[in-house]
Amino acid sequence: MAAILRARKVSSTLFCNFLRAPIRQFTAASDASATQSSSSNPMSNHAVCSLVLSTSTMQVGSKIHNISAGASQSALNNPIFSLDISSQFGSCMPISMMRIGTLIHNIELRPGEGGKLVRAAGTAAKILKEPSASKYCLIRLPSGREKLIDTSCRATIGTVSNPEHGTKRLRKAGHSRWLGRRPVVRGVAMNPVDHPHGGGEGKSKSSGGHGKVSRTPWGKPTKSGYKTGPLKRRK
Repeated sequence: MAAILRARKVSSTLFCNFLRAPIRQFTAASDASATQSSSSNPMSNHAVCSLVLSTSTMQVGSKIHNISAGASQSALNNPIFSLDISSQFGSCMPISMMRIGTLIHNIELRPGEGGKLVRAAGTAAKILKEPSASKYCLIRLPSGREKLIDTSCRATIGTVSNPEHGTKRLRKAGHSRWLGRRPVVRGVAMNPVDHPHGGGEGKSKSSGGHGKVSRTPWGKPTKSGYKTGPLKRRK
């Protein structure tokens, strides 16, 4: 047993040394070699990698841009930003820089908060009002609801990829369990010891008694306006 523990400790130490080897080699090099390696290697220590939502037209090698709300005027004079906004799929920028009719996703609710709306697969929202006309822009969400969003909030141009996600059908009941979805059993199909709706004759929720309303598994009423949530803090 002791030999096995020592072997595990040695293997874990070797694995950690293997992971740290490239970093040590880069930091131990001279300034000239470090500059040469960073220029030849795009994934140098100065590069910042992050995960973004993929658009339906994004491919390997596609270039996307991330424009902050406080971008300087010199940065906005870049010829890249003077191109057609509709062709910059996958680029993130303030809504004020977009035009009416643009399809967007991953929309912020407050400036600098991060994307909150329209993040599901195959979804997109549409700009219904010219963003540069006022402080707020009218946007139609995938549900059909129209919402006013601050034009300084950022969003990503294009439609979220994988539109076939909603059309997939599960092959069997176990497929649903693989996705982490546990089965949902009706209360009327249980016994009285398991749920207030259990027992009785037929599909009755009263469990043999009369005048009982629908209840939670813990006995709290669920209808007639009964307050089941926590009490609000009084001011």
